[in-house]
Amino acid sequence: MSAIFAATVFVVAYALIASDRVNTTLVALAGATAMFFLPVINSDEVFYSRDTGIDWDVIFLLLGMMIIVSVVRQTGVFEYVAIVSAKRAKGSPLRIMILLVLVTAFGSAFLDNVTTVLLIAPVTLLVCDRLAVSPAPFLIVEAFAANIGGAATLVGDPTTIIIGTGARLSFISFLANMGPAVLIVLAALVALLPRMFPGAFTVEPERVADVMSLDEREAIQNHRLLIQCGIVLAAVFAGFVLHKEIHMEPSLVAMAGAGILIVISGLTRDFYLSSVEWETLLFFAGLFIMVGALVKTGVIDQLAHSASHVTGGNAFLTTMLILGVSFLFSGFVNNVPYAAAMTPIVGQFASSIHDHTSHGVLWWALVLGTVLGGNLTAVGASANIVVIGIAQRTGNPISFWEFTRKGAIVTATSLGLSVAYLWLRYFVLA
Repeated sequence: MSAIFAATVFVVAYALIASDRVNTTLVALAGATAMFFLPVINSDEVFYSRDTGIDWDVIFLLLGMMIIVSVVRQTGVFEYVAIVSAKRAKGSPLRIMILLVLVTAFGSAFLDNVTTVLLIAPVTLLVCDRLAVSPAPFLIVEAFAANIGGAATLVGDPTTIIIGTGARLSFISFLANMGPAVLIVLAALVALLPRMFPGAFTVEPERVADVMSLDEREAIQNHRLLIQCGIVLAAVFAGFVLHKEIHMEPSLVAMAGAGILIVISGLTRDFYLSSVEWETLLFFAGLFIMVGALVKTGVIDQLAHSASHVTGGNAFLTTMLILGVSFLFSGFVNNVPYAAAMTPIVGQFASSIHDHTSHGVLWWALVLGTVLGGNLTAVGASANIVVIGIAQRTGNPISFWEFTRKGAIVTATSLGLSVAYLWLRYFVLA
């Protein structure tokens, strides 16, 4: 009965979020509250369980990076990068979008994708303001690029960290197997841009002339703070890459960096909290609780186990099933808790595969499906939620369906390319 309650609450909450008629944070918190009162889940399972509770690593990673971005913003470096990017692209919105997509994807491969969009979004808003074009298409595409790039490495996405740790995958092995697939999907995304946003790249000539006449050096307002931020950011990024070796989770690295910058900058809280998206953090908490209830009541586990009987231990069918189910579920259920639920299940799948040489491909199917599938809807991935929160806060709202219409195109393309990649590399050419 509790499984029915949990599934019903989640479906109703999801429908309300998709309707765009009710505040999404309010819906997520109301859904989480309903899970308490039914009761489906208790406080210990919400606040202390790694399987069913709030993922505090994600929450504090977001909070730490939002604070760091708030401090960095005071230096004027975002304005500097915005002007340089616009001038390099000769004021062409399409070329600027391609440049930002490539930077976002590359950054997401070595940072986590949420950190990358937090750093790129302010630049995007400034460039679009200078050119008097809508930033919504740029922000949407950057979320796509962040998720695609995040699939390339072990530290690129919260889900790759979860899957990589559970499967005991090495950084080099991960990059060697996922890197080519990411490059293929990224190239397809760039090719799709003009068709996805027709009419979004028109800009007035005087706006272009205005941008080209700007002196980027005048944008830097605090050189001393810029140097301090550069040193701290370099240390934070190194901490992200070496977090296993130094025994510190990325969330702790981000919070430590935020704390150091607050102290050395001397800024008041009005400044160092200026970029913190409190509503986004609360939305994440509510979503984690609702999905945690699905995990606790066995809804996700039962669905996955039911699907496993279809393949009969065939390596190719199991690979395609994991890929397809992951693309679908990650589009509708935030992919961080989905990855946590599916990792042990895929481990069980691997032990039942008759073709033992194909064990590894199951993990790559899970990574591609979980990370790239997150592009389908506005709540599919952490980067999507952050981007939409930033857009809402800056007066450039992106509706659930606006994001999903574009996300469906990118996801369908990614799925087709992922099927071809896995089939060719691990079954035809192996």
